[in-house]
Amino acid sequence: MKRLRLLDGRLKMRHLVLVDALTCHGSVMGAAAALDIAQPVATRTLHELEAILGLPLYERGPRGVTPTTIGEAFTQHARAVLAQLSQADRHVTELADAYRGTVVVGTNPGSHVLLPRAIAGLKNERPLLTVIVRESSPEVLSAELMAGDLDLIIGRFTSPPTESEVRTPLYDEFIEICTRAQHPLAQRRTITFADLLDYPWIIPSVETALRREIEQLFARHALPLPDNRVEAPCWLIIRHLLLESDSIAALPGLIEVYEPELRALPVSSEPIEHSVGITTAAGRVLSPSANALIQRLQAIATQRRNLDSKDDIRGRRA
Repeated sequence: MKRLRLLDGRLKMRHLVLVDALTCHGSVMGAAAALDIAQPVATRTLHELEAILGLPLYERGPRGVTPTTIGEAFTQHARAVLAQLSQADRHVTELADAYRGTVVVGTNPGSHVLLPRAIAGLKNERPLLTVIVRESSPEVLSAELMAGDLDLIIGRFTSPPTESEVRTPLYDEFIEICTRAQHPLAQRRTITFADLLDYPWIIPSVETALRREIEQLFARHALPLPDNRVEAPCWLIIRHLLLESDSIAALPGLIEVYEPELRALPVSSEPIEHSVGITTAAGRVLSPSANALIQRLQAIATQRRNLDSKDDIRGRRA
């Protein structure tokens, strides 16, 4: 049986690393600088790889290199291999000492209620475990997950899943219009959407899915976005502004359960509702640390679903 050319011993790790850098930087000079190698070495390594494959991976031009269709496909496979090896290295290290290690989780503003509680519980059990949190748009987080830079993503599902992702729903979440407990509107039983324009707003940044949904919400009421507004993706800034002013913000449901100084106003934001859950890379073996965080997230989500059920029962009895 003929041996596959990529398994005949000629392909080396340096080839995969170079392809990743070349596609990322768009030039041999940039890739060489990023890898701290000489440019002739990078050029020779690329020639070796193209000879192994028998196909050109990049188009050379005066401004650098551009991956061909084959080059783009091979880059995806190279990055997947590198991500798997990185995961394997961490997995083996953590098996030797299960209470150490690192887990990298991506998040967006829609998950700030769930994730901190899960991290706090995990750190209480494993104080030597390092947790790295990266916040960005769903598109950026998805790309980082596929590249192996993230172990998992926790947040609202705002786009269809891809074949390279595995999604585990935790609970359904709707958006509520919130203020501080002492806000003038918090004392009223009935509020129209137009009443909200009398106060400053805190709105997510343009790169977030929630921003687009809030724009659609105002459009359904035939209203523009408030002129008096702050655009901020950071939960700490949002929370401080809400507590220190008469600002209004759209936040995940049941926020007042975890933030007693905030109140949800009696005004509907339907149909802004999504499932919140965990996204992992298909076919990738998770480290013990990542699995431990996922178990914490699932346990807290179960508590939240039970709380929702109790509230429904109280509402029906009332």
